[in-house]
Amino acid sequence: MQTGKIGVTSENLFPIIKKFLYSDHDIFLREIVSNAVDATQKLKTLASKGEYKGDVTDLKVSVKLDEKAKTITVSDNGLGMTAEEINKYINEIAFSGANDFLEKYKDDANAIIGHFGLGFYSSFMVSKEVDIITKSYQEGAQPVKWTCNGSPEYSIEEVKKDEVGTDIVMHINSDSEEFLHENKIAEILEKYCKFLPVPVLFGKKKEWKDGKQIDTDEENQVNDTDPAWTKKPADLKEDDYQNFYRRLYPMADEPLFNIHLNVDYPFNLTGILYFPKIKNNFEVQKNKIQLYSNQVFVTDSVEGIVPEFLTLLHGVIDSPDIPLNVSRSYLQSDSNVKKISSHISKKVADRLTEIFNEKRSEFEKKWDDLKIFIEYGMLADEKFYDRAMKFFFFKNTEDKYFTFEEYEKLIKDNQTDKEKNLIYLYTTHKEEQYTFVEEARNKGYDVLILDDVLAPHLISRFEQKHSDKRFVRVDSDVIENLVKKEDKSKEELTWEQKQELSPIFQAVCPETNAHTFIVDFQDLGEQGSPMVITRSEFMRRMKDMSAAQGGMSFYGDMPDNLNLVVNTAHPLVKKVLEAKDKKLGTSLEKMKTDIEAKKSEISSMEKAKSGKKEEEVPQADKEKLESLNDELAKLEESKREKLSDFGKKSKLAKQLVDLALLANGLLKGADLDKFVKRSVELIK
Repeated sequence: MQTGKIGVTSENLFPIIKKFLYSDHDIFLREIVSNAVDATQKLKTLASKGEYKGDVTDLKVSVKLDEKAKTITVSDNGLGMTAEEINKYINEIAFSGANDFLEKYKDDANAIIGHFGLGFYSSFMVSKEVDIITKSYQEGAQPVKWTCNGSPEYSIEEVKKDEVGTDIVMHINSDSEEFLHENKIAEILEKYCKFLPVPVLFGKKKEWKDGKQIDTDEENQVNDTDPAWTKKPADLKEDDYQNFYRRLYPMADEPLFNIHLNVDYPFNLTGILYFPKIKNNFEVQKNKIQLYSNQVFVTDSVEGIVPEFLTLLHGVIDSPDIPLNVSRSYLQSDSNVKKISSHISKKVADRLTEIFNEKRSEFEKKWDDLKIFIEYGMLADEKFYDRAMKFFFFKNTEDKYFTFEEYEKLIKDNQTDKEKNLIYLYTTHKEEQYTFVEEARNKGYDVLILDDVLAPHLISRFEQKHSDKRFVRVDSDVIENLVKKEDKSKEELTWEQKQELSPIFQAVCPETNAHTFIVDFQDLGEQGSPMVITRSEFMRRMKDMSAAQGGMSFYGDMPDNLNLVVNTAHPLVKKVLEAKDKKLGTSLEKMKTDIEAKKSEISSMEKAKSGKKEEEVPQADKEKLESLNDELAKLEESKREKLSDFGKKSKLAKQLVDLALLANGLLKGADLDKFVKRSVELIK
């Protein structure tokens, strides 16, 4: 028997492994099985070159669990090792500068393993002792057994072994007995090894019998050695892509489209990416793309390899140019990774362009499920934005689809305002904003549906790129103002008239923390609605964007600013104003006279002190002026109170405001109940 010490420059190898790699300790099985697969692949290569004459038709890797002995054994019939090779590849580990490196990457287990090639030594994360029993393919080679108990000391001795290959026997330590369960091992193999290119066997296939699962005599192969992405697209049918998707995501809905990646220059990349159905709530998991290296699972956290917006896709990417133990720092700096990311983005855009050009009707049918993904890409990636403009769709309220260019031609003649801006009218909720949509359509305008969470951000991006195009929601103003064709010719109320009428209708606006109302007066014609509630486009859009981003924000926390536009030409509004004149005419005229008198007196005193220094103005005059201003304020407040009191008592004024609220879906609960009862009274 030979004994010795593992050749490391630092004797803390095993404490390092156990300390720094513990968070990812289930990768030990991936590492050991991957090494076993490599051994079989290398033997197959030697056989193809005539350097090995043995049988390579049944190459495989077996994983065995012995709960009583507390061991996990990974066996292969690959090329094996001689005692000299064990000494070279196992005992002599290049570990110089270990301490500095480990301090730098102490939180990145994969970086440590990948940097030092410590795949085999990851077995010590869970083992108190590891045996290697191996026989080299070389003719006349003596089988040997290597044993190490987690210290630098090891022993190696000659043993009997009939078959070429290697057995790695891991004696599981007391802290890791969770791995001594069949379900746990099956779970790890399913995660890391389900597409390895060599059969991986674990246990027996099971079947149901007498209400329980029992083992059969047939060996259980856990992996598919020839997954869809390793084949040529020409050799696959649509069913093959669908079946592979179900293998990856058994519980998911059917995908919309797929892209088969097959690149061999300037880097190697294969894979299949799928467009999943994405709902408008945007509750999306971004860990659905699985990264493989030569069919060995690496990670499903692919940020950095795949552009941010493409992490919404599902599927598989396999590239030997990305190391098995990939680290964050590697991803951020590696030029190949950046090229891969850019290439994937281009392939996605090319595929969507192809589907749009060749199967437009199919593309339209799937647009509502696809649009969130496209919009996210356009917002996140400038190059993708430019490419997507070829296939991006607008959908209008008649469920017709238009490209950006097609839609511009459709609305150019009728929806260009006096400033030569093209106005894109839209609704975020076709039913709730029905009245506004219908008014716009009756005017000959076309209305888009922009109802998803990313729409506010996207239309802002459109406006930034096209200064002569503006997006205006149909309820952001009265119909005459949505697309301003010319200056108003209708006579409007003066500011003083609006000030007198505003308290009447302000008094019957609901008092709520969620909304604030600003009353305005416009001539909308006798056939227009008596009152219309509109929402500031700017403020509403800011609030929508704040809501999409989540968290606290200035705009998101502000109440909605609503404009109550009173149609001064409508007969019912005139009826309210006539009732006001009849009820308050005399008293209001007297108040108006008193107010004008006070203003005149104040104006005279202000002129008298004009040009004088403050100390030159007599104190009596100062007190008189202050008293007059107080009296004026009280008169104006008294006038507002009279008008507000009239408004509160006017059932018709309240009814007209409630009708406007109802049209906007803002009348609910007790207020809605009162409205219904009042409606019955007014009908009587």
